[in-house]
Amino acid sequence: MRILGVDPGSAVCGYGVVEGPGTRYVTAGTIRCASLAPGPARLHRIHEALLNIIDEFAPTAVSLERHFVAANVQSAFRLGEARAMAMLAAAERGLAMHEYPPNEVKLCVAGHGHADKAQVKYMVRKTLKLDPEVELADDAADALAIALCHLGRGRMPNLVESIERIRPATAPRRIKPKMVPQ
Repeated sequence: MRILGVDPGSAVCGYGVVEGPGTRYVTAGTIRCASLAPGPARLHRIHEALLNIIDEFAPTAVSLERHFVAANVQSAFRLGEARAMAMLAAAERGLAMHEYPPNEVKLCVAGHGHADKAQVKYMVRKTLKLDPEVELADDAADALAIALCHLGRGRMPNLVESIERIRPATAPRRIKPKMVPQ
Protein backbone atom coordinates (compact mmCIF):
# COMPACT_ATOMS: atom_id res chain seq x y z
CA MET A 1 0.00 0.00 0.00
CA ARG A 2 1.40 3.40 -1.00
CA ILE A 3 0.06 6.53 0.72
CA LEU A 4 0.38 10.18 -0.28
CA GLY A 5 0.28 12.47 2.74
CA VAL A 6 -0.52 16.14 2.15
CA ASP A 7 0.08 19.04 4.54
CA PRO A 8 -1.98 21.72 2.79
CA GLY A 9 -1.02 25.37 2.66
CA SER A 10 -1.64 28.17 0.19
CA ALA A 11 1.98 29.39 0.21
CA VAL A 12 3.76 26.06 0.82
CA CYS A 13 2.06 22.68 0.50
CA GLY A 14 3.99 19.68 1.83
CA TYR A 15 3.71 16.19 0.39
CA GLY A 16 5.18 12.83 1.29
CA VAL A 17 4.79 9.31 -0.04
CA VAL A 18 5.37 6.23 2.10
CA GLU A 19 4.82 2.58 1.44
CA GLY A 20 3.68 -0.13 3.82
CA PRO A 21 3.43 -2.54 5.50
CA GLY A 22 7.21 -2.36 5.95
CA THR A 23 6.99 1.45 6.06
CA ARG A 24 9.41 2.55 3.41
CA TYR A 25 10.15 6.15 2.44
CA VAL A 26 9.39 6.89 -1.21
CA THR A 27 9.58 10.68 -1.62
CA ALA A 28 8.75 13.99 0.02
CA GLY A 29 8.92 17.67 -0.82
CA THR A 30 7.07 20.94 -0.98
CA ILE A 31 4.99 22.75 -3.55
CA ARG A 32 5.92 26.43 -3.33
CA CYS A 33 3.28 28.95 -4.34
CA ALA A 34 4.30 32.04 -2.35
CA SER A 35 5.74 33.79 -5.42
CA LEU A 36 2.40 33.57 -7.22
CA ALA A 37 -0.39 36.07 -6.76
CA PRO A 38 -2.95 34.95 -4.17
CA GLY A 39 -6.02 33.15 -5.44
CA PRO A 40 -6.61 31.01 -8.50
CA ALA A 41 -2.97 30.83 -9.69
CA ARG A 42 -1.82 29.33 -6.38
CA LEU A 43 -4.69 26.88 -6.27
CA HIS A 44 -4.04 25.81 -9.85
CA ARG A 45 -0.36 25.23 -9.04
CA ILE A 46 -1.22 23.06 -6.02
CA HIS A 47 -3.78 21.06 -7.97
CA GLU A 48 -1.51 20.45 -10.98
CA ALA A 49 1.50 19.57 -8.81
CA LEU A 50 -0.52 17.05 -6.78
CA LEU A 51 -1.90 15.45 -9.95
CA ASN A 52 1.69 15.07 -11.23
CA ILE A 53 2.80 13.53 -7.92
CA ILE A 54 -0.14 11.11 -7.98
CA ASP A 55 0.63 10.14 -11.58
CA GLU A 56 4.35 9.65 -10.88
CA PHE A 57 4.17 7.71 -7.59
CA ALA A 58 0.79 5.96 -7.98
CA PRO A 59 -0.43 6.03 -4.36
CA THR A 60 -3.42 3.91 -3.39
CA ALA A 61 -4.83 6.57 -1.05
CA VAL A 62 -4.38 10.16 0.06
CA SER A 63 -4.23 11.25 3.70
CA LEU A 64 -4.78 14.85 4.65
CA GLU A 65 -4.53 16.83 7.85
CA ARG A 66 -7.88 18.09 9.10
CA HIS A 67 -7.20 21.61 10.31
CA PHE A 68 -9.06 23.73 12.78
CA VAL A 69 -8.15 27.41 12.71
CA ALA A 70 -10.29 29.73 14.78
CA ALA A 71 -7.94 32.69 15.29
CA ASN A 72 -7.91 34.07 11.74
CA VAL A 73 -10.91 33.46 9.52
CA GLN A 74 -9.10 34.54 6.33
CA SER A 75 -6.29 32.04 7.02
CA ALA A 76 -8.90 29.34 7.55
CA PHE A 77 -10.46 30.14 4.17
CA ARG A 78 -7.06 30.00 2.38
CA LEU A 79 -6.23 26.73 4.09
CA GLY A 80 -9.62 25.31 3.15
CA GLU A 81 -9.01 26.19 -0.48
CA ALA A 82 -5.64 24.39 -0.46
CA ARG A 83 -7.27 21.35 1.19
CA ALA A 84 -9.94 21.40 -1.50
CA MET A 85 -7.26 21.18 -4.21
CA ALA A 86 -5.83 18.05 -2.56
CA MET A 87 -9.31 16.54 -2.30
CA LEU A 88 -10.05 17.39 -5.93
CA ALA A 89 -6.78 15.83 -7.14
CA ALA A 90 -7.54 12.63 -5.18
CA ALA A 91 -11.11 12.53 -6.53
CA GLU A 92 -9.95 13.07 -10.12
CA ARG A 93 -7.63 10.08 -9.84
CA GLY A 94 -10.19 7.93 -8.01
CA LEU A 95 -8.19 7.68 -4.79
CA ALA A 96 -9.64 7.15 -1.33
CA MET A 97 -9.35 10.21 0.92
CA HIS A 98 -8.59 9.98 4.66
CA GLU A 99 -8.42 12.89 7.10
CA TYR A 100 -6.72 13.04 10.50
CA PRO A 101 -6.71 15.82 13.10
CA PRO A 102 -3.25 17.22 13.95
CA ASN A 103 -3.27 15.82 17.50
CA GLU A 104 -3.97 12.30 16.22
CA VAL A 105 -1.09 12.55 13.72
CA LYS A 106 1.28 13.76 16.45
CA LEU A 107 0.12 11.03 18.85
CA CYS A 108 0.60 8.32 16.24
CA VAL A 109 4.04 9.46 15.12
CA ALA A 110 5.60 11.04 18.21
CA GLY A 111 3.59 9.36 20.98
CA HIS A 112 2.31 12.71 22.27
CA GLY A 113 -0.69 14.61 20.91
CA HIS A 114 0.93 17.99 21.57
CA ALA A 115 4.40 17.22 20.18
CA ASP A 116 6.19 20.13 18.56
CA LYS A 117 7.43 20.21 14.96
CA ALA A 118 10.97 19.19 15.96
CA GLN A 119 9.70 16.06 17.77
CA VAL A 120 7.47 15.08 14.85
CA LYS A 121 10.31 15.60 12.37
CA TYR A 122 12.71 13.56 14.52
CA MET A 123 10.27 10.64 14.82
CA VAL A 124 9.45 10.72 11.08
CA ARG A 125 13.19 10.47 10.33
CA LYS A 126 13.61 7.66 12.87
CA THR A 127 10.55 5.70 11.74
CA LEU A 128 11.52 5.92 8.07
CA LYS A 129 15.23 5.42 8.83
CA LEU A 130 16.11 8.53 6.82
CA ASP A 131 19.76 9.39 6.39
CA PRO A 132 20.64 12.61 8.28
CA GLU A 133 22.00 13.96 4.98
CA VAL A 134 18.49 13.92 3.46
CA GLU A 135 17.09 17.44 3.73
CA LEU A 136 13.53 17.44 4.99
CA ALA A 137 11.43 20.61 5.11
CA ASP A 138 8.97 20.98 8.00
CA ASP A 139 5.98 20.81 5.64
CA ALA A 140 7.33 17.65 3.99
CA ALA A 141 7.96 16.07 7.41
CA ASP A 142 4.38 16.88 8.42
CA ALA A 143 3.07 15.31 5.21
CA LEU A 144 5.11 12.16 5.85
CA ALA A 145 3.72 12.07 9.41
CA ILE A 146 0.18 12.25 8.02
CA ALA A 147 0.92 9.36 5.65
CA LEU A 148 2.49 7.36 8.50
CA CYS A 149 -0.56 8.01 10.64
CA HIS A 150 -2.71 6.46 7.93
CA LEU A 151 -0.46 3.42 7.75
CA GLY A 152 -0.59 3.15 11.53
CA ARG A 153 3.16 2.74 11.57
CA GLY A 154 4.08 5.65 13.77
CA ARG A 155 5.74 5.43 17.16
CA MET A 156 3.03 3.49 19.01
CA PRO A 157 3.45 0.12 17.21
CA ASN A 158 7.24 0.43 17.59
CA LEU A 159 6.80 1.16 21.30
CA VAL A 160 4.61 -1.92 21.76
CA GLU A 161 7.16 -4.07 19.88
CA SER A 162 9.96 -2.74 22.11
CA ILE A 163 8.05 -3.50 25.30
CA GLU A 164 7.25 -7.03 24.11
CA ARG A 165 10.91 -7.60 23.23
CA ILE A 166 12.29 -6.52 26.62
CA ARG A 167 9.59 -8.06 28.83
CA PRO A 168 10.80 -11.39 30.19
CA ALA A 169 8.88 -14.34 28.83
CA THR A 170 8.16 -15.52 32.36
CA ALA A 171 6.83 -12.17 33.57
CA PRO A 172 3.30 -12.56 34.84
CA ARG A 173 0.70 -10.82 32.75
CA ARG A 174 -2.03 -8.91 34.47
CA ILE A 175 -5.40 -10.42 33.78
CA LYS A 176 -8.42 -8.23 34.11
CA PRO A 177 -11.00 -9.94 36.35
CA LYS A 178 -14.27 -10.75 34.67
CA MET A 179 -17.44 -9.43 36.17
CA VAL A 180 -19.77 -12.24 37.08
CA PRO A 181 -23.47 -11.33 37.09
CA GLN A 182 -25.15 -11.94 40.42
